[in-house]
Amino acid sequence: MTLYRGSTAFTSLSASTKRNWGPWLDRIADYFGDLSIAQFDRPEKIRQIIRKWRSRFADKPRTADYGMQVLSRVLSHAVESGKIASNPCEGIRQMYSADRSNNIWTDADIARLKSKCSPQIAHAVDLAAHTGLRLGDLLRVSWSHIGVDAIVMTTGKSKHRREAFVPLYDDLNAVLAGIPKRATTILTNSKGRPWTKDGFGSSFQKAKAAAGMSETDLHFHDLRGTAATRFYVAGLPQRSIAEIMAWEEEYVARIMRRYVDRRAMTKAIIRQLNEKRT
Repeated sequence: MTLYRGSTAFTSLSASTKRNWGPWLDRIADYFGDLSIAQFDRPEKIRQIIRKWRSRFADKPRTADYGMQVLSRVLSHAVESGKIASNPCEGIRQMYSADRSNNIWTDADIARLKSKCSPQIAHAVDLAAHTGLRLGDLLRVSWSHIGVDAIVMTTGKSKHRREAFVPLYDDLNAVLAGIPKRATTILTNSKGRPWTKDGFGSSFQKAKAAAGMSETDLHFHDLRGTAATRFYVAGLPQRSIAEIMAWEEEYVARIMRRYVDRRAMTKAIIRQLNEKRT
């Protein structure tokens, strides 16, 4: 744990990630601290101990999986440092599984929210649904990222090693044309300043509440599914969708199964098969 906290693997994380992981690192140290590093090199035995620790959070599967994510990263660093031969967390299945393919924002959902929210929130929703950008990237995308044919920007999720490349198709151009230029960033709050992530999150939840949508299982990040569905239904190949959304191409099929509405996928397949016949 000490080695990991002092490594660039930890210090190079974003401030928010370090803030969220800190308490988990403390919990892990408290529970596993009396064990030697060598004991983590005995997968069959240590996995039983790891599962027992995870079971403490069994009533909250997503919380349990988040803790496992942090522990796995610490042990991956131990592998990279030559302290252990393999990561014993590998092979332990997640407790929480969710298919969010039915949790995409429909046009009716978006219209319902926009009927009650501020123009600033509406702009963010429209831009997310037409680009598929993650919230962190969406809030920092600037007018300077707009090129002749596409919005091009590095993504925070990849630590700026990958680029999102969103073509400027007609509907997206219409969205951009409706957003006033009030700052270097495309999206701004009611004061004309760039959003903070916390500030946007708070305002978005208030907008959902005002629209009577607090109980709906729709999150802002589900707008990525809306965008992915639109791209797929439009007939874009998986490679193109991967480039637009800055996903690894080899994972596109799996991610599409998770995010793209099955009915929309079926309609797209029927259309493609009919086109091949003609």
